[in-house]
Amino acid sequence: MRILAVTNQKGGVGKTTTSVNLAASLAAKNKLVLLIDLDPQGNATTGSGIDKSAIKTSIYDVLIQSKSLNDIVIQCERGGFDLAPSNRNLAGAEVELVNESKRETRLKAALQHLKKDYDYVLLDCPPALNLITVNALTAADAVLIPMQCEYYALEGLSDLVGTIKKVRSNLNPHIEIEGLLKTLFDKRNMLAQQVSDQLTAHFGDKVYETIIPRNIRLAEAPSHGMPILMYDRSFITRCGCLFKTCRRNHTKRNEEVTWLNLKDSVEDLMHYCQTLMKIHQRTKALYKHYRLAT
Repeated sequence: MRILAVTNQKGGVGKTTTSVNLAASLAAKNKLVLLIDLDPQGNATTGSGIDKSAIKTSIYDVLIQSKSLNDIVIQCERGGFDLAPSNRNLAGAEVELVNESKRETRLKAALQHLKKDYDYVLLDCPPALNLITVNALTAADAVLIPMQCEYYALEGLSDLVGTIKKVRSNLNPHIEIEGLLKTLFDKRNMLAQQVSDQLTAHFGDKVYETIIPRNIRLAEAPSHGMPILMYDRSFITRCGCLFKTCRRNHTKRNEEVTWLNLKDSVEDLMHYCQTLMKIHQRTKALYKHYRLAT
């Protein structure tokens, strides 16, 4: 069983969209998949076609009440995967977990008692580096990081890498970064393309070749409670299947990306983007001056 935490503390980068559609894509490949919604907003729950206001038990009961995951799992017929749903009750879990024993390993313990064998477990994390996210990182084998090719996303990436290093040192020595997925990508945007190139230069084969473009059909799918596979199959043809993976050789790489230099790479990349922004602002000022002069 492979456990992937889909996380990035910056909101609006496509974590839930990635989680739901990756779960559906893996299920379409005849894999047994469990998607766990760890966000109090419950977007992965509604995006999977489940009414979060109607559920009686959720992942909150697993983390706080020590209920079994087997008791809350729902089958999502539209996506072909199983779901551990979430609702607004989870918002109070952060405060309630503070004084609990083994608070960082609640989710890991719950996953060990699953009756059904899954090929993949996907953890849709909240947009925060809180105890719920730490639970996900402690339970996960690897981290999948969706991110936009923008400067502010790089700031969040730097903090996330730091958190993963701490979890690796104290709670989960086997966790690794599975990869960086570029989402909401607009190839017409020069800055996005430049940041994308720099990401690849710094992180090498950690960056997926698959790029998820900004697309209205992909944004519409959750409102219908469907993954994009069911809502608009033509999207898969246009942008490439979401299930596509990079074949990476972890033993023979051109440049090894270690945990020690990963954070430095992010900081270097942030500095590069700051320089780009200054050049862009200077160019705008010169153009304005030129127009006034003529």
